[in-house]
Amino acid sequence: MTLEIITSDVLAVRHGFFTRRGGASSGVFDGLNCGTGSSDQSEAVAINRARVAQAMEVAPEALVTMHQVHSATAIALEGIPAGPRPQADAMVTATPGLALSVLTADCQPVLFSDPEAGVIGAAHAGWRGALDGVLEATVEAMEQSGARRGRIRAVIGPSISQRAYEVGPDFFETFYDADQFNARFFVNGDDGRYHFDLPGFGLHRLRACGVGEAEWTHHCTYQDPERFYSYRRSVHRKEADYGRLISCIRL
Repeated sequence: MTLEIITSDVLAVRHGFFTRRGGASSGVFDGLNCGTGSSDQSEAVAINRARVAQAMEVAPEALVTMHQVHSATAIALEGIPAGPRPQADAMVTATPGLALSVLTADCQPVLFSDPEAGVIGAAHAGWRGALDGVLEATVEAMEQSGARRGRIRAVIGPSISQRAYEVGPDFFETFYDADQFNARFFVNGDDGRYHFDLPGFGLHRLRACGVGEAEWTHHCTYQDPERFYSYRRSVHRKEADYGRLISCIRL
């Protein structure tokens, strides 16, 4: 099966939000699992990542990923990092030939570009990172690499949708205490619970920080098991582990 790659005309540079289709993994990981931190067979993950690198037209070692920790840390790269994967949740570069990549399974993969300046970025934005400012940190790092905020384009890829993202009152209070405006990203659910609009919150943060254009691809990871991995779905199904989707951008 060939790879399935979701793209957006907004970014205007080479990129892709890869679905799970076209991979070598099996079992609960069936498809294109690119998560080295999963319990999948390392050989299958290596094959999957090599297929993604080929699709992005870079060497496998130039498919750069991070040790993601749900932080607001953004780093700038001038080449392939030496040693262990950097601990961060966003990367930016002005170096051609690097495919900045993030791994997700419900969290937001966000790709950025300023095509005129030749600067790109990629961020992993779960609720914690988005609330703490990882999207703004990515924009600031791009500016330091020569981008202009008003020219930056940002696209949120497949993420869990509000309909599928049920949370408790403590979760709501965390956002409300940070800013009462955040209440608009919640709707009432059953038994005193709520449903949170993660991509809506991401779009708000991107637009509030002044990027020139921002959109979500409107793909829900939870509700489409044939195309996407989902951490929350794996928990509800009582599966032992889950695959990770990969999203990439390069100059």
